[in-house]
Formats: sequence, structure tokens, C-alpha cells
Amino acid sequence: MKLLIIEDEPILLKDLGEFAGKEGYLYELAHNYSTAVEKIMLYDYDCVILDINLPDGSGFDIIQKLRKHQKSDGIIILSARDSLDDKIMGLGLGADDYLTKPFYYSELNARIKAIIRRKKFKTNKDIIFGNILIDLDQHLVKVSNEQLNFTKKEFAILTHLISNQKRVVSKIALSEYIWGDYVDEANSFDFLFSQIKNLKRKLKEAGALVEIKNIYGVGYQIKSL
Repeated sequence: MKLLIIEDEPILLKDLGEFAGKEGYLYELAHNYSTAVEKIMLYDYDCVILDINLPDGSGFDIIQKLRKHQKSDGIIILSARDSLDDKIMGLGLGADDYLTKPFYYSELNARIKAIIRRKKFKTNKDIIFGNILIDLDQHLVKVSNEQLNFTKKEFAILTHLISNQKRVVSKIALSEYIWGDYVDEANSFDFLFSQIKNLKRKLKEAGALVEIKNIYGVGYQIKSL
């Protein structure tokens, strides 16, 4: 699962990043409006966490851009402004939730997971695909009730493919989803091939009734057997 965290206060931005990493999320950070807009136009995220007041723009405008471009990213507003009008405006523009500062990280985490389950998987419970069960709350994957050990990136690739099971995910799109800006530093897709290979091996050894198909020259698609 991939987050974009938009916050202009440096200490809070750092704390939010540490929280995201500790909870097992992939994440990217943006400290202002222009950086945030650049990222949302280039990449897809499962959930965007944003402050309304940014030094060079408004978080409300970011919400409008996401929805104008039909991005399906979940959106949670974090704001020190406990104003009913702000909440109504943010939710009316397409935000999924609104949390007033100061907040508890446990509550933020619960809201992130609820939005991802609802928007990406159309469920409020565990995700079931073939004989795979995914517990987003605990970042656990089980095959026939046996827990598998996945790296953070392997978990993200598996859940991303399942959430897009009806279409082929291109190598470029999958690489950008997992590595973000750092994908430009790679000279080839070898880093992605290695992750996919390990993921396939672990699923096969566990007896998972799924197949990650290589669509030659395009990318990958996951199928239930």
C-alpha cells in the first residue's frame, strides 16, 4: 500500500513518514503544493494525506485536481482548522475523510486502512483472492491459513495487482507505484523482475491458487486459478 503525505510543517512531515514506514506502508513525502501536484500527476497512490494550508497553494485545489483527472486515490484531510465549513468543502470536493490536528496516529491508521479497503477492494473486511487471505490491518498474507513472509515491496506488489486484477498493469506503472521518483535512477527493470520472481516463488511454494502472468512486452496481470 502506497501513501503520499503532504504537509508543510517539517517535524510533523518527518513524524508522519516515520509512522507510515513503521506501519508497513510505502510512502512519499511532499512539503508544498507544487511538489505535491507534480507527484499526483505522475504517480498513483492508495491514499493521499494532506494539509489544507500549504505555503504555495491550497490542499482543496489538490483534491480538485485529483478528482478532475479521475484519480481513485483515497484522500484524508489533516487540518488544524476545526471548521464545519472546511469539512463540508473538503468532503464536497471529493475527500474521503477529515481529521483535525492534533490527532492520534492509531486513529489515522484505522482511517487509512478503512479507505483503502473500501476504495481499492470494495470491502470492509479482509481481502480474499483465490485461497489467499490478506489482512490489511496487520499487513499479513495467508495461503490456506498459513502465514507467508513478504517484504514490504512484495506485499505492495501483490495487493496492487489484486486491486487491478481485471487489467494488465504495465511494468512502468508498477515500477513507478513501488519506487516512485527513484525509478528514474534505474537503468533497467531488473529490480522489478527480481521482486516479481521472489513473489511468484513464495506463492507457488505455499500452494497459492493464483498466477501472476507475464504479458509479453507489456506487464503483469494476476489471475485466480
